[in-house]
Amino acid sequence: MSRPPSFVPPPGVRAHMLATERGEFAALTAEATASQVRGTALLLPGFTGSKEDFIVVQPLLAAAGYRTVAVDGRGQYESPGPRDDEAPYAQQELARDVLAQARALGAPVHLLGHSLGGQIARAAVLLDASPFVSLTLMASGPAQISEPQQQRVKLLRDALVLMDMAQVWDAIQAMEPPGEADGGDIDEGLADGEDLRRRWLANSPAQLRATGRQLCGEPDRVAELAAAGLPLHVLSGDRDDTWPIPLLDDMAARLGARRTVVPHAEHSPNTDRPGPTAEALAAFWNQYS
Repeated sequence: MSRPPSFVPPPGVRAHMLATERGEFAALTAEATASQVRGTALLLPGFTGSKEDFIVVQPLLAAAGYRTVAVDGRGQYESPGPRDDEAPYAQQELARDVLAQARALGAPVHLLGHSLGGQIARAAVLLDASPFVSLTLMASGPAQISEPQQQRVKLLRDALVLMDMAQVWDAIQAMEPPGEADGGDIDEGLADGEDLRRRWLANSPAQLRATGRQLCGEPDRVAELAAAGLPLHVLSGDRDDTWPIPLLDDMAARLGARRTVVPHAEHSPNTDRPGPTAEALAAFWNQYS
């Protein structure tokens, strides 16, 4: 589970609902603050994550000249979605949501997807690449997640059938290593456990079941993405147990993509090392803005 530093938008980051042709999506927007405005980026969070996972990166990208819009996907945290029906969370439906979000922003956008968000971003590009300037896959691999992570996700999906969200949260906390169950050490700047619990309870269980199934069964679509013609960037930490680093290296080579490895970061370089992550993103986007 991602642990953003805060759920309170910092100065310069505005919380609002993004209206699209497919409904409203909760968003955090940071306008560019640099003298030269270079472009707009749409940021998609990962499984069990939310828009707040980008809350520290956004001001840094604003200073680099980029307007950024981080969104909760359908049924994710503060974006509405059915809690029992899984059909609206099919990958193609979520990809169409991303296309609608991009159109609502009114300009070609740099698209970034973290983890599950990367696979949804890829699906959107494969449906229609025209709204996008580039695609960054952040800690998001070529196909299904690693076997140990598949087992964890399958346990979660089974639990969501048998228990309500509050009961599942309690079970997750009981299984976490000491010091992680409450969301981490607040002195290290991480959100506290109550914020994380509130986010968890707001998620649609149908969304979690559907997207968890996608993570465990996603096919390799690297060749299709390579043929889409967009500039591509594969960014990760130097440790990742969801998609091993050699697998991400190989994917980047197959894509002909720019490859960035952020030192001393794990599956969420955006929260682990926001400074180097923002620098790498701006350096990539600057080539096409």
